[in-house]
Amino acid sequence: MKKTIASLMLGSAIALTSFAAHAADKVTLQLKWVTQAQFAGYFVAKDKGFYKDEGLDVDIKPGGPNIAPEQVIAGGGADVIVDWMGAALAAREKGVPLVNIAQPYKNAGLEIVCPKDGPIKSVADFKGHTIGVWFFGNEVPFFALMNREGLKTGDGGDVKVLQQSFDVQPLIQKQADCIHVMTYNELGQAIDAGYTLDKLTVFNYTDMGANLLEDGLYVLGDKLKDDAFKAKMVKFVRASMKGWSYAKDHPEEAADIVMDNDTTGAQTKAHQVYMMGEVAKLLGDSTGVLDEAAYNRTEAAVLAQKIITKKPDGAWTHDITDAAMKQ
Repeated sequence: MKKTIASLMLGSAIALTSFAAHAADKVTLQLKWVTQAQFAGYFVAKDKGFYKDEGLDVDIKPGGPNIAPEQVIAGGGADVIVDWMGAALAAREKGVPLVNIAQPYKNAGLEIVCPKDGPIKSVADFKGHTIGVWFFGNEVPFFALMNREGLKTGDGGDVKVLQQSFDVQPLIQKQADCIHVMTYNELGQAIDAGYTLDKLTVFNYTDMGANLLEDGLYVLGDKLKDDAFKAKMVKFVRASMKGWSYAKDHPEEAADIVMDNDTTGAQTKAHQVYMMGEVAKLLGDSTGVLDEAAYNRTEAAVLAQKIITKKPDGAWTHDITDAAMKQ
């Protein structure tokens, strides 16, 4: 009898364990770029068990030069994506109903850098020169800035645009007079290549009042009609922001966690620590709540540049972050 009871108890424990594992809500997150500290908060949330504590089983999919998060989520390959608002609004007008549910990044990290001994000292000096620009949705802030400054791009325009790779080679090889960098990534590469800050003229989009929202969390709008999905996203955002808070307070550990998740072997610990420090500045005191003024500035910029042709409705919601903060 004792053996039978023990067997029943063991069987029940196994069943409960199996049920608990099965009961975890699965979430697939598609990143905007490769595994790096730019996304440390999500990797930390998974590693430290913050997602698990919320009953979530989160799969984090790295991005890359040939991966468009908007296409991935449209094809059913992700529940939530990391994206820039300009690209999300453009995709929304093309039929992918993306909705911003949280905005961990409070500030933008985009900059334009030019050699200080070169011909460009101000934005007006861009005229007649070549500027390296990223594409795949990352060109939106630059074209919006040029539109604001009255400078035309394209064939026969005031500014020649060089489609830039995600490195600083166009600067090193002198293929462009200026290039785009992120404060947390390519700027560090430029410094490592000998272009220290005293040798650079830096145009920071935030300082110019031209910063557009970066690295927000987006889902498909129709999914938000499902209460179960909304509840899952509340848990996901709450755990993710906890991950970001931990990453800011423990940059060395966050860098180690990122390195543990990088399967390419292309990252270095020193660069990831540097990146985490710079990302922390962009996060600021963010709670994940989207700032309406920042959204309005982004929307106005893409409308003015005709990246979108009409004012979107329902492109963001506070419902998820409001619920996450209450709990």
